[in-house]
Amino acid sequence: MQTARAILQRDPAAHNLWTVLLTYPGLHALGWYRLAHWLYQHHRYTLAELLSRHAAHRTGILISPAAKIGQRVFFDHGIGTVIGATAIIEDDVTILHGVTLGARHFQATGRRHPYVQRGAMIGAHAQLLGPITIGVASQVGAGAVVLADVPAHATAVGTPAHIVHATPTLMTAQS
Repeated sequence: MQTARAILQRDPAAHNLWTVLLTYPGLHALGWYRLAHWLYQHHRYTLAELLSRHAAHRTGILISPAAKIGQRVFFDHGIGTVIGATAIIEDDVTILHGVTLGARHFQATGRRHPYVQRGAMIGAHAQLLGPITIGVASQVGAGAVVLADVPAHATAVGTPAHIVHATPTLMTAQS
């Protein structure tokens, strides 16, 4: 319910809570993901993967049950979105349709997928590849191919992506 209310606040096309609950594929995908992730954490890998594939078939959004996703994440439209196994998405992130959080190289161990920090916004059809970090409250433009870290409060666009805007972070006095 918390995620549905967050969607209602962030999406001007959302007219009421019932519309969000009944018709938003991103919300449905997250529900299926949460169940599959629970199964995965309890070593029911095959069942988790089957549920994940079922959810992808129903919603058009493929989320690995091994991925880690925070609260109030909004997949706007979401169709064609793919989230890899070692991806981490923190709270309050917005991801538009066609986004890939994927790997660049085969690697048997360690993090292979992006880490998206809280409040980031990922534009439609952006491709975030490899063990990169997308900083707090940063933005990735539509169609960008991101192969390197994006700092907090920055905007990255292009193929390959480059920073077009960065807001300096506040420095705190150290005692």
